[in-house]
Amino acid sequence: MASKNKNAMTPAERSYQRGRWAIYLFLVIVCLCQLLPFYLAITTSLKPSDDLSSALSMRTHDMAWSNWSEAVNEGGILKSVLNSVVVTVGTTALVCILGAAAAYPLARRLTRFNKLVSAFILSMMMIPPLSILVPLYSFLVKIGGVNNYWGIIAVLTATNLPLSVFLYTAFIKAIPPAIDEAGELDGANRLQVFMRLVLPMLKPVTATVIIMTGSTVWNDYALSSYILTDPSAQTIAPRVASFFSANTNNLGVAAAASLIAAAPMVVAYMFLQKYFIAGMVAGAVK
Repeated sequence: MASKNKNAMTPAERSYQRGRWAIYLFLVIVCLCQLLPFYLAITTSLKPSDDLSSALSMRTHDMAWSNWSEAVNEGGILKSVLNSVVVTVGTTALVCILGAAAAYPLARRLTRFNKLVSAFILSMMMIPPLSILVPLYSFLVKIGGVNNYWGIIAVLTATNLPLSVFLYTAFIKAIPPAIDEAGELDGANRLQVFMRLVLPMLKPVTATVIIMTGSTVWNDYALSSYILTDPSAQTIAPRVASFFSANTNNLGVAAAASLIAAAPMVVAYMFLQKYFIAGMVAGAVK
């Protein structure tokens, strides 16, 4: 009966079935590729330094939980997590506020000057931040911005702001200008129109900006490793890198530190996944 039903399928149905199983296989492969590094890190973090067994084998007895306490006490990982939270929240808030405020006049007043400004902002996205590291570091040293929260927040805000302005500008252009005109007829000025009418409509693109900026700032290593050289001020990425290089003979402690560093972002994605996806889809449609 099963073979009869299979033979009775049309070519389009057979093609659909093959495509569906190919998608399932692809998803399984992607999940394995994503979960394998976490599995290796977990198994490694539970092994003492003298355990030379395969990284794929899970230790079932005498798990070295001391690796986690050593990573917290000696590595200063929790302090670096707090530093990353402060830098990420501060940078993301500034990028959203400044990006939306700058994008509104660029989207509504299509003058030649504003078009030049938009082109200039777009060109800033093409410049690698590390290409201006030497003059940037010299400037931060002169104004006392090295090893300070406000210094790294200012730098990361400047590097992430062009993309934010670009996304906000494209989104605001899709909002009908009639909304602004209706607000002005009711007696509102430009600032009131933006704050009360336009800004509440920017929630989808704001979610997209938060996703992109937050993940970029949290995982930033290149700029943070040069600007935050004091171990007590380091964010999580450079701190884990320096701790790993100092513990190459004890990979269990280094793996535990890496898992602690990744935990906040993993938890955030688990609880806010629907908002992340909704924001990204809405931003893409606009």
